[in-house]
Amino acid sequence: MFHAASRRSASPAAVRETPDTTWSTAPAQPAPAAGRECRPVRARDPFLDNAKFLTIVLVGMGHAWAPLTSESRAVAALYIAVYTFHMPAFALISGYLSRSFQGRPEQVRRLVTGVAVPYVVFEVVYTLFMRQIGEPDRPLSLFSPGYALWFLCALFVWRLSAPIWRALRWPLPVALGIAAAAAATPGIGDELDLMRVLQFLPFFVLGLQLRPEHFELVKRPGARAVALPVLLGAVAVAYWAVPRMNHEWMLHNRSAQELGSPWWVGVVMTFAVFGCAVLLTACMLAWTPRRTVWFTALGAGTVCGYLLHVYPIQLARQFDWYAFPGAASPTGCAVITLLAFAMMTVLCTPAVHRAVRPLVEPRMAWFFDRTPAPRSPERVSTPGAR
Repeated sequence: MFHAASRRSASPAAVRETPDTTWSTAPAQPAPAAGRECRPVRARDPFLDNAKFLTIVLVGMGHAWAPLTSESRAVAALYIAVYTFHMPAFALISGYLSRSFQGRPEQVRRLVTGVAVPYVVFEVVYTLFMRQIGEPDRPLSLFSPGYALWFLCALFVWRLSAPIWRALRWPLPVALGIAAAAAATPGIGDELDLMRVLQFLPFFVLGLQLRPEHFELVKRPGARAVALPVLLGAVAVAYWAVPRMNHEWMLHNRSAQELGSPWWVGVVMTFAVFGCAVLLTACMLAWTPRRTVWFTALGAGTVCGYLLHVYPIQLARQFDWYAFPGAASPTGCAVITLLAFAMMTVLCTPAVHRAVRPLVEPRMAWFFDRTPAPRSPERVSTPGAR
């Protein structure tokens, strides 16, 4: 899904050389044999791979907690706190790893094969799956993303727009303005989940503006010391807010009017939630390991975890696996949380990635023009030229 990671902590220079494919999970290639023309091998940054894995684990846990939020106030508080920043963090990292996207033919090919095609494939698979387990009349629509597939639509649109945001003088204020306008505009519709595409846009644009030195700020010891109290405070605030606030503000899929509030509340909430999400994302990154750890390699398989976890989650909901006695008790919630963690860990493993690679990273050489792009004429150096 995203990109990054080497066996040791990469320097800022190494991070700048990261490939521009957000969903690429291909490992770094070995250096060619002597005598062959070779390109510099880009190292993977374990910090970003670790962040990707932790974020996808939070996604899985959030989906696993959802049916329990009406039964346990503590779970509802964790749900609100996590939903405040886990998808914003995904969008932010996607933006950071899209900095070099300029719309070159090879970049567009990777965008099609790594985002558009998996979206079509998994939308069809998800529709057929839901027809079998409880929704026999579910229509197939490639313009209404099922469950978590909205993020692929958003990523496709965001990355295509990356050159536009780099050309603007104030890209982030413009993106926030678009998100605020969307939050105050009812009736945008479900086509391509456009409401989410627009409301999560500022996080992607912020990622485009970040540089390696910005991540160095959250790696300082002082940042880690502050991060834990802030995270605990966020959970406490969320616990207080459970009976007082509609948690759907964190989903970014409806306008203020559709949530029963006047339009101006949507504008205010856009900026408020953006600030909270960025703060909590920074706190999560402050506690993200910088070196290679046991789950670093799993960060390369987050696309598989994201696309595949929806099936066990929907099975659990359709067949009411949450009905066992004590599911909403502290022990039951802890068991469900551990199961969600184990599920996401398994789905991110290299074995799973290899098994589904034809679906998430199809080559499709037959589909694209094989004519090489014209090269610019070589510059001839004359004696004495500078």
